[in-house]
Amino acid sequence: MGLTGDVLAIDAGNSKTDVAVVTARGDVLATARGGGFRPPAVGVETAVDALEEVVRRALAAAGAASVRRVSACLANADLPVEEEQLTAALHARAWGTTTEVRNDTFAILRAGVAEPRGVAVVCGAGINCVGMRPDGRTARFPALGRISGDWGGGWGLAEEALWWAARAEDGRGGPTALAGALPAHFGLDSMYALIEALHLERIEHDRRHELTPVLFATAGSGDPVARAIVDRLAEEVVAMAVVALGRLDLLAEETPVLLGGGILAARHPQLDDRVRELLAARAPKAVPRVVTARPVLGAALLGLDHERAPAPAHARVRAYFEHG
Repeated sequence: MGLTGDVLAIDAGNSKTDVAVVTARGDVLATARGGGFRPPAVGVETAVDALEEVVRRALAAAGAASVRRVSACLANADLPVEEEQLTAALHARAWGTTTEVRNDTFAILRAGVAEPRGVAVVCGAGINCVGMRPDGRTARFPALGRISGDWGGGWGLAEEALWWAARAEDGRGGPTALAGALPAHFGLDSMYALIEALHLERIEHDRRHELTPVLFATAGSGDPVARAIVDRLAEEVVAMAVVALGRLDLLAEETPVLLGGGILAARHPQLDDRVRELLAARAPKAVPRVVTARPVLGAALLGLDHERAPAPAHARVRAYFEHG
């Protein structure tokens, strides 16, 4: 097999990985899917080993040994130093002549815009925001959780809901329907029983994210505490977007603000309405819209940008992932 592909596009998130081999004309030669990419949990080399299995399947299906450019958008590449480390680790595998690693939020942003210009806020398990301009300028946040000033995402929402519900039950806080709804989700009759089950790991730690839909349902029923948590998330989303727009001098221009990740893509009415209301007040030129395209499209488009592929190539690969 020779070098036949031009771009190896990789979108590797915490839960799944998508890979595509794309030509400079925008033809998708092959795709493959694998498990999540979690270097903090398993180490960089082990995580890249798992990634290589998916990449090799895609290259084999495309009839290619390697490509000209690897365009990888990876979860847990939150700092430039981490991007450099992961770039070196991927490049050592000889998948392509050149390798570029970005945080996976850039994939969602690029998938949602016709040119590399705009801001994206992603709210899934965590929360993150990036922005870019065609001249190469970017805006980003460390997105490492509370130590970097972040609040939100599925884990943050679940923890906040648990906090308010626990205090409601023991009398330290005001009443909220969350005190009954959260334990009921696990078939329990009190917050004390839920706290005990979580602490003793009779309920697995990873199941806490199941409480986020319960929070939104409780907010939808009118519970003031649950509604206040949802409103706080809207504030966080808009704060990140407005700061990124300002850093890129885009507040005065009509600019897309992409909303992605499981929580924002679900378009919960209260959250969606409040985000749009706050954006209209603080960044009137912003044009918010939800991104539903597969992020690997964004990784492919970023690779084609660097290959200086013509507009029809961009349109062809977009059509494949959006309508194929």
